[in-house]
Amino acid sequence: MGKITLVTGGVRSGKSSFALSYASSKVGTKVFIATAVAIDDEMRTRIENHQAERGKSFFTIEAPYDLSGAISLLSPEYSIAVVDCLTVWLGNLFYKFDNDMVGIQNAIDTLPDTLLNASTEIILVTNEVGWGIVPENKMAREFRDCSGLLNQKIAKIADTVVLCVSGIPITIKGQKDCL
Repeated sequence: MGKITLVTGGVRSGKSSFALSYASSKVGTKVFIATAVAIDDEMRTRIENHQAERGKSFFTIEAPYDLSGAISLLSPEYSIAVVDCLTVWLGNLFYKFDNDMVGIQNAIDTLPDTLLNASTEIILVTNEVGWGIVPENKMAREFRDCSGLLNQKIAKIADTVVLCVSGIPITIKGQKDCL
């Protein structure tokens, strides 16, 4: 089993930059598992910015829906993988399954076992979406709740959990010197 690290925090808190910096410090072949879909010009620009930030030092796998499938295909030749991000992946599932919570939950439920069986070290980036206001509509509340529960599942099995606040990474689970 490879080491599992969850990097969480608010929007623009430095999560992705921290994950990429940590992964870049490792020797060996690196992979970036991208979950975003370019659904409009703004999202396309975000994706291009992320690609530029990580440069050519990462092999990229696109996995907007089947994240467990992409992770299960990782071979030991990869020293580390960055998954960016669980929150976007969850939004994709809400769209793909048309808010059918059974389909969404099935996809979520397979992820922890997939991670535990991976031979590659994996860093997963996610957002803390429940720190703001209570959403006014049912779907947004379901997304917020599902996101929080997903984060809890992954944090439970993670060796290390890092919270990024204002660009500062704070280890909240695991040894501080292991990153």
